[in-house]
Amino acid sequence: MKKILVANRGEIALRIMRSLKEMGITTVAVYSEADRHAPHVRYADEAVCIGPPASNQSYLKGSHIIEVAKQLGVEGIHPGYGFLSENAGFAQAVKDAGLIFIGPTPEAIDMMGSKLAAKAAAARYHIPMVPGADSAITDIAEAHQIAEKTGFPILIKASAGGGGKGMRIVENQEELEEQMQRAVSEALAAFGDGSVFIEKYVTSPRHIEVQVLGDMHGNIVHLFERECSIQRRHQKVVEEAPSAILTPELRARMGKSAVDVARSCNYVGAGTVEFLVDDQMNYYFLEMNTRLQVEHPVTEMITGIDLVKEQVRIARGEPLRFKQEDLHINGHSIELRVYAEDPNNNFLPDIGTLHVYRPPQGPGIRVDDGFEQGMAIPIYYDPMIAKLTVYAATRAEAIEKMKRAIAEYHIVGIENTLPFGMFVMNHPAFTSGMFDTNFVSRYFHPNELQPHNNPTEAQLAAIIAAKLIESQKATTTTSNSAAATTQGNNSMQPAKGKWQLRKRMR
Repeated sequence: MKKILVANRGEIALRIMRSLKEMGITTVAVYSEADRHAPHVRYADEAVCIGPPASNQSYLKGSHIIEVAKQLGVEGIHPGYGFLSENAGFAQAVKDAGLIFIGPTPEAIDMMGSKLAAKAAAARYHIPMVPGADSAITDIAEAHQIAEKTGFPILIKASAGGGGKGMRIVENQEELEEQMQRAVSEALAAFGDGSVFIEKYVTSPRHIEVQVLGDMHGNIVHLFERECSIQRRHQKVVEEAPSAILTPELRARMGKSAVDVARSCNYVGAGTVEFLVDDQMNYYFLEMNTRLQVEHPVTEMITGIDLVKEQVRIARGEPLRFKQEDLHINGHSIELRVYAEDPNNNFLPDIGTLHVYRPPQGPGIRVDDGFEQGMAIPIYYDPMIAKLTVYAATRAEAIEKMKRAIAEYHIVGIENTLPFGMFVMNHPAFTSGMFDTNFVSRYFHPNELQPHNNPTEAQLAAIIAAKLIESQKATTTTSNSAAATTQGNNSMQPAKGKWQLRKRMR
């Protein structure tokens, strides 16, 4: 492949393109009208506007994206994560169009996209499972029987979902019917599939996932684990690699289980097998994500392997360049997702303009972002501004480096999760490694947050003055432009055609 289209936006599109350019591959960006001036659009060799801001009119229009790819002579499509990345129909359509989908097969996506089908496949390899139903539940009487057998508390989960949608914790029989109805309704709205299942609720779990890579020649390896237990609304905020609690023996067992799960669906490409680990260090298969994960940088930091480049090599049909025994953990890495969210208001998304945006720098600090100072955070997409990742020789050093990076990260104009990240780094439960997925509910209180980079009155005055000057310049430019257009007869006409194409000459 010499030309690849990245069917995504923001930080992940930019991150993928950087690896592609290092491989000598021409990059094509697609963008909505809301992302017209985004960094990933300027960075790409070619960029095409594919529709209005709403994702269902742009980034989710798979057939439109494939048509663009064919028009521009693209050989492969990288979906990133989110949007169409785990859409088996899109993967099949890419294949049917004679293009290469840089990801797993449609069959693997389809199988692992259903939690019930995934559990059935994993069971063939005797992977430990959380006790509960092995099929979809539709009848409330059946749900009562399973719940009674499993024992409360239980967890109702959407079979087709993720991200905490269609998920309900039930403490007793009296709550079951109402909570099941809510779970079904939410799953139907979010995924178009109301199938749910019931499993035992592990009350104090760790959320630990294992990165896997598989090629087209039957080779599958794992690249160790990521600890993802710091979450809000069942969604991750802080991740690290390796986990502070796994022994070498448990790491080896979980790694083998992850490889077996991948083998159960003949997995090809980069994927992640997720597990719950209880307070007795028993682990249970949760699900498999058939794509690159948001938190993949921490794995890259401790292994020295560029996962995007490996995805491309695998999609080309090349065998893996390393065996399991060649892989080793070096150092420690932590990632903080910098969201445009207000931790003081239940992490609700915030919108506005990045009046000041200065990411930290220095040894061992990596910032994957898709925004620049002066840009607005659009309301149409996920509110993540950036992924802040640090690397050091030890976990203690990585925590201190993350504190330094957070302190040097200057964002003004948008509420964000940087103060929460500092709270986590300073909390004894995190520094000791003795925490679980209940960290936020158990320890976090908004009144404990320290102000982060609050601007002084002088700074605010400077920001306002700069914006006024910028506005005046824009007004003057518009007026001059209008006058020039009126006086001349050779003004530029809008480009006509199905798409607007920007092309940067090499």
